[in-house]
Amino acid sequence: MSYAIKHFKTITKHRHEVIKNCKKAGILWQGLFHDLSKYSLTEFLPGAKYFQGTRSPNDKAREELGYSIAWMHHMGRNRHHFEYWRDYSPVHKGFMVPVKMPLNYTVEMFCDRVAASKIYQGENYTDSSAYDYFMAAKHRRVGMIHEETSDTIEELLFMLKNEGEEKTFAHIRKLMKDFRNDKKRKHNR
Repeated sequence: MSYAIKHFKTITKHRHEVIKNCKKAGILWQGLFHDLSKYSLTEFLPGAKYFQGTRSPNDKAREELGYSIAWMHHMGRNRHHFEYWRDYSPVHKGFMVPVKMPLNYTVEMFCDRVAASKIYQGENYTDSSAYDYFMAAKHRRVGMIHEETSDTIEELLFMLKNEGEEKTFAHIRKLMKDFRNDKKRKHNR
């Protein structure tokens, strides 16, 4: 089977897993639009070229080229990636700083990370997989992700690790309900 077909199957399987997670989290509509940019030529062609099946093709592209054009395209269009949430600081002129992610995108990031762990780890997946992966790279994210966003995603992944999917998604649905109610209250002022 060609790498293009294997890559298509992998990203589609991943996307469907994210949609399932987003439904459990109470953000199904958002999940339906998750990662559609991966089917664009800018992302799909490098993904097929560097496909391995056990990790992101973007990692292989970085090893060969020193960068991943697919990843730069992807993170600039998908708000569930913390790398999207950077802007020039009004306080520290000329410097880019991380911006706190809205909760709905942090939750989508959670759903994405759990789905990616399931797809890439297959039968070796456990509820601690996404947490372990996130924590292993924590030192590399300092200054790149807003501290509150980092704390929130870490707390959710830790809860998944220790309490399982059912309790974690129930907790997330409550957080999302409160988030939506807060938005409505602010809008009605």
